[in-house]
Amino acid sequence: MSASFEIRDLPGVLGAEILNLDLAQPLSDGDFLSIRNRLAERAVLVFRDQEALTPDQQIAFSRRFGPLEIHVQHHFHLAGHPEILIISNVVENGKPLGLGDAGRYWHSDLSYMALPSLGSLLHSKAWPAEGGDTVFVNMVAAYEALPDDVKARIDGLSAEHSYLARNAKQQKLNGDLRPGLTAEQAARVPPVVHPVVRVHPESGKRALFVSEGFTTHILGLPEDESNALLAMLYAHSTEPRFQYRHKWQPHDMIFWDNRQTLHLATGCPPELRRTLYRTTVQGDAPRGITA
Repeated sequence: MSASFEIRDLPGVLGAEILNLDLAQPLSDGDFLSIRNRLAERAVLVFRDQEALTPDQQIAFSRRFGPLEIHVQHHFHLAGHPEILIISNVVENGKPLGLGDAGRYWHSDLSYMALPSLGSLLHSKAWPAEGGDTVFVNMVAAYEALPDDVKARIDGLSAEHSYLARNAKQQKLNGDLRPGLTAEQAARVPPVVHPVVRVHPESGKRALFVSEGFTTHILGLPEDESNALLAMLYAHSTEPRFQYRHKWQPHDMIFWDNRQTLHLATGCPPELRRTLYRTTVQGDAPRGITA
């Protein structure tokens, strides 16, 4: 690893802070590999002081990890940079600048796709004086802490994930902040099925892969049994012992591994401006234990 920057693990079950690294500058293959390995190990990376990072440079760094996703909510792409989704509570001339209600529920980004996200990178452009925290949970640690009988019960199960169901819920809650989908957009995000427990492709560890955000039901179970099992898994996986709460500092960029985490945006007072740029790296098809 280059002596020019430091990777320091944060307390608890996930998270590492990367100091003295300017991502606007070229990154060697060795340093890139160190970062990729630590992402698999610690699930969330916090890059400090990325003031100089441009949208093009964020895209270029993100693309080193894999192809980038173009989010279905095209209303909120950064002009000239469709790879960047604007997350913002700012409203100008009556129109939201970005997706204002993003992530107010536990979820793994794009778990509703056949190839869910490897990871997401979120660069802070405007931050509120209070609020705006993002909370992450380690789904490997959550799985490992389950009783053996629960593990045996869920190891071979599969569940449906749906963006359509979530978007409809958000529309009811937030109206104009959450646009509806055209027929063409809806056709791009049909419901998909993934294993309830997935094997991380790099670490080989098992992680829970369900969330209140996008999981609708477990296949093969009666509705009441599916609902009860999912409710138990949601409550268990989001316990404080599995959490890291990120309090944003100026120009932070966070990179989290969607294959082994959930996250939640806590929100901030509406009069305080909050804007972030998100890039999302495509991953592979989740592999279950029996695959």
